[in-house]
Amino acid sequence: MSAYEAIRSAIVEGRYEPGARLVEQRIAEQFALSRTPVREALRTLEAEGLVLIEPNRGATVRSLGVEEVVDLYGLRARLEGYAAELAAERHDDADLAAIDAGIADFGAAVEAEPGDTVEQTRALDAANRRIHGAVVAAARHRQLDQLLARTVDAALVFRSFRAFRPEQTRQSHEFHQLVRAAVAAREPARAGALMVEHILQGRDVLLEGLRSAQA
Repeated sequence: MSAYEAIRSAIVEGRYEPGARLVEQRIAEQFALSRTPVREALRTLEAEGLVLIEPNRGATVRSLGVEEVVDLYGLRARLEGYAAELAAERHDDADLAAIDAGIADFGAAVEAEPGDTVEQTRALDAANRRIHGAVVAAARHRQLDQLLARTVDAALVFRSFRAFRPEQTRQSHEFHQLVRAAVAAREPARAGALMVEHILQGRDVLLEGLRSAQA
């Protein structure tokens, strides 16, 4: 695993919590790496918006407040809603097969026997990325794809899955299936509206946790 992959995984999965300092030497020792790839990885993660690097303070895991989460998810919902609309107009059979594969993986993770919560969350997160990625690919819109790559906060998505109650995870699975059905039926308005509602479901779970922590 590269320095980038190791550090990104630790941030996304919450092992490095929001606001935590990322000391190059300490990270290098933890992952048995030299400091140069660690430094380069932190710069890449800063460009992705997961890390904040400030003069005289160094690198920290970016922390988002309630207003920032609202703004970020509002933008993501609109972009992914538009992607779903375009997917309903432009998809082919291969796109539907890719969406179906992700939905099957998500369903398997939902139905998995209780065990390692982190492992289940990883499975849900990977399947979710596969579904959403397939919808965006079906939109055939390169600029939109690039915008979403900069808008979707992987750490927030992972945190929302960790916070989901079982019924919320099942609801997310149902949303995926409804979006797929609307895309397959070539119903752009319905596909877009369902995707927006689905994205905002994750936002609401995150906001509930943030507001509880601030209370």
